[in-house]
Amino acid sequence: MPIDITMPALSPTMTEGSLARWLVEEGQTVAPGDVIAEIETDKATMEVEAVDEGVIGRILIPAGTDGVAVNSVIGVLLTEGEEPPRLAERGPEPPAADPAVLEPPQPAGRAPAPVVDRAVSEPPRGAEKTGERVLASPLARRMAAQAGLDLRSIAGSGPHGRIVKTDIDAVLRVPEVPAPAARHSPDDEVVRLSSMRRVIAERMTEAKTTIPHFYLSVDCDIDRLLEFRAEINRRAAPSKVSINDIVIRACAAALRRVPAANVSWAGDGSMIRHHAVDISVAVAVPGGLVTPVVRNADAKGLVEIADEMKDFAARAREGKLLPEEYQGGSMSVSNLGMYGVKQFDAVINPPQASILAVGAGEARPVVRDGALAVAQVMTCTLSIDHRVLDGAAGGELLTAIRSFLEYPPAILA
Repeated sequence: MPIDITMPALSPTMTEGSLARWLVEEGQTVAPGDVIAEIETDKATMEVEAVDEGVIGRILIPAGTDGVAVNSVIGVLLTEGEEPPRLAERGPEPPAADPAVLEPPQPAGRAPAPVVDRAVSEPPRGAEKTGERVLASPLARRMAAQAGLDLRSIAGSGPHGRIVKTDIDAVLRVPEVPAPAARHSPDDEVVRLSSMRRVIAERMTEAKTTIPHFYLSVDCDIDRLLEFRAEINRRAAPSKVSINDIVIRACAAALRRVPAANVSWAGDGSMIRHHAVDISVAVAVPGGLVTPVVRNADAKGLVEIADEMKDFAARAREGKLLPEEYQGGSMSVSNLGMYGVKQFDAVINPPQASILAVGAGEARPVVRDGALAVAQVMTCTLSIDHRVLDGAAGGELLTAIRSFLEYPPAILA
């Protein structure tokens, strides 16, 4: 019988992706292991391989389609002697997507293919007992889970009674504020957001609206750090250690010194205390950013961290990071010092509880032993999730980070 080609789950948390392009056509013969399509997630582009030998009988989801739910059928593979199934035989058409989501452009001559939402095909928890099916968009499900709402008690206003964001907002008494209409001239270009950009927008909105941020800042005298780095680089050629590599190691050492800060929000009224110290690092890539994770950073040397970050950065810009390389992390580091930014407040990367924003080092007046002097000073700002950390714990963590930056030999002690 025909074999379904489904949207793969490239990570445990992935719920949907974009079908970037097909590398095969209908009627083309494929063998196991042949690359047949490319899937774009918010962080990388991954290849989909054929799992069996056969002929591509039908392509159900055209290239360029966004928001394709995990496990939904994107194509059909036929074995020898089989005919392509009729569309009607593949089951009823699923409910339409949220009205707020624009339909992707369709190739000429082909009818729009339905996008199957996993939220439609899977019943919610507890529904098995009553046979009840709750139709809800992934965003609505996430909002309901965060607010502790029972979806079965909410009336949906979307197609076929589907629960959408506005329904959750109504229950939470959050007014829907329409976005102002964007004005543009005929010469301006309207650009459809990439999958990465959309996920960044969604996660940053979630972070700023659900996480009670507070901020602590310190100025770090980095004269010794610069001397320390220069000495390491003289000894470590051809590897080169950057200031950011030392910041990563300092954050890891500080979390080891202040284990109470090595936590994350669990989303259900609890928090997770981490034993490993994994540091996420923001890396700019075309169209957005990714946060590869330096695992067990407190146990790694500076040269090892430097080499690992160079590899991460190169593969991140090529879209070749694996999901397990950018998921998780105890806290994040975001460094804009290379752009001359003096100080900024970074947005926490959920479910983490903190992120360190690192500014540029610059010559500033300081007081040493009661006398005025000039030193290289770098401002660091720690953004903290007040649900799991208070000011004292945040201050203790930031003080530890500063102590390691101002006397970096202690990092390796």
